[in-house]
Amino acid sequence: MTFAPAVVEAVLAHMNDDHTDDNLLIAHAFGVPEATAATMTGLDGEAGVWQVTAPDGEQELRVVWPGGPITERAEIRREVVVLYDQACARLGREPRPH
Repeated sequence: MTFAPAVVEAVLAHMNDDHTDDNLLIAHAFGVPEATAATMTGLDGEAGVWQVTAPDGEQELRVVWPGGPITERAEIRREVVVLYDQACARLGREPRPH
């Protein structure tokens, strides 16, 4: 499932403007613990995608939505929040209220 380009652009703008720390937290928890920066670059019905900077270079990180495939815009927020909460749990951090 792909989302309309306007939906993807809106989500990416929100994540990259308002949640830069969350992007990095997700990168640390889901595969790149040494990441120094992470930018959400895409998403589809299966996963979110981040471009991650680490000491050894750039890499793409694709993280599958925890609840399984999604088809509705509202589900994107839900799944990103779950990824954030799971990242906090994996890293032993207290999540902020949603």
